[in-house]
Amino acid sequence: MKMNNNYIIKLAVIASLGGFLFGYDTAIISGTVGLVKGQFSLSTVMEGWYVSSALVGTIAGVLSAGIFSDKFGRKELLIISAIFFGVSAIGCMLCGSFTELVAYRLIGGIGVGIASMLSPLYISEISPAAKRGRLVALYQFAITIGILCAYFSNAYLLNLSSFFQENEGLINKIMATELWRGMLGSETIPAFIFLMLLFMVPKSPRWLIMKGEKERAKRILHKIVTEEEAHKEIKEVETNLAKESGGIKIAFSSGFRTALIVGILLAFLTQVSGINAIIYYGPKILEKAGLKLSEALGGQVIIGIVNVLFTLVAIWKIDHLGRRPLLLYGVLGIIVSLTTVGFLFYIEVNNTYLLMFFILLFIACFAFSYGPVIWVILSEIYPLKIRGTAMSIATISLWIGTTLVGQMTPWLLENLHSYGTFWFFTICTLPAIYLATKVLPETKGMTLEEIENYWLAKK
Repeated sequence: MKMNNNYIIKLAVIASLGGFLFGYDTAIISGTVGLVKGQFSLSTVMEGWYVSSALVGTIAGVLSAGIFSDKFGRKELLIISAIFFGVSAIGCMLCGSFTELVAYRLIGGIGVGIASMLSPLYISEISPAAKRGRLVALYQFAITIGILCAYFSNAYLLNLSSFFQENEGLINKIMATELWRGMLGSETIPAFIFLMLLFMVPKSPRWLIMKGEKERAKRILHKIVTEEEAHKEIKEVETNLAKESGGIKIAFSSGFRTALIVGILLAFLTQVSGINAIIYYGPKILEKAGLKLSEALGGQVIIGIVNVLFTLVAIWKIDHLGRRPLLLYGVLGIIVSLTTVGFLFYIEVNNTYLLMFFILLFIACFAFSYGPVIWVILSEIYPLKIRGTAMSIATISLWIGTTLVGQMTPWLLENLHSYGTFWFFTICTLPAIYLATKVLPETKGMTLEEIENYWLAKK
């Protein structure tokens, strides 16, 4: 198959910037938790609410994205998400109270929710089958880059704050005395870049076919594949659309019901593995291990680098080895590393380097398995007519898990201690072994229409 690789990659990179903002927004908060808690004298519960408030907005964003993207298109909703990111960043930087801060975090959460669902979905719908895995995995790679940039940004702004101590007024407030404002406000720049670049991408050709705009879809597909392949793809999409009837009820019929349940369970399990406990509360956990705040933020940067590097392994191998092997090997590594970290905290080991090694092993295993594989799976296993809505149902499960972890981690650390918290996440990871070995089909090399036919044939 002859493909315009440069054009496909350009579209995938632009769409994956939604992942960058998702990662940046998720991780930037890690450097602000202690500062916000101190300024507003937050209780443990309110500390959890500050972290998880954006995640509540995320669920609303996913819901709206699922409903409206099937109706109005993927591109339009991504543009709205970029606007929400920008409004949230500026609002958090200039807010006047904790209530306002939470309100703007909620707005940012809506942007995250929309992007988290539609960026991988859009990439999946414009990608040829042979490259779909690695192109969708670019989205997860962008998330890890966003997380890493947020860690660098927090560490850099913390070092820079001393230079603004002599300033007065708003600059002093943003860059020195209330540094969390500068940290949260830094997201304005990538949000604006994402917004501008989105105007360069076309609508999803599969969505256009669903809406009866075959000629527009054909013109877009001709830029991606040959005329013959474009014609074949349009025919396959139209054939499958003819088989789909009953609206959202399709998701609850025969094989699609299994697909929906698998997506919901895997999405939830990825988040209760403990990944966001490390991302949100990493400095707090590392301080418990004996590091100072500045050293803990430096440790977060190392975590971010490992996250990026091992996501590249997934991009390299996901279309070669397949989705299931990556998921299974990664989950086994996650269980080993979580169990060991819990044990090291339990025996109160003083070797912070040993502790960091197993935390980094956990991050590495997550980065080449759970992280990218879940977005690839969710973007490809649902029928076209309700793909946005069905994916939003599964993605909501992911964000419910993330919200629970964000809200509960301070309580878990306080009541179960560090070792009990990590063992709790170990137990939550175990069911993924069964799903990866017994339920999930291997979809590498299959077109979206072939995957759809697999579920249609499954009773």
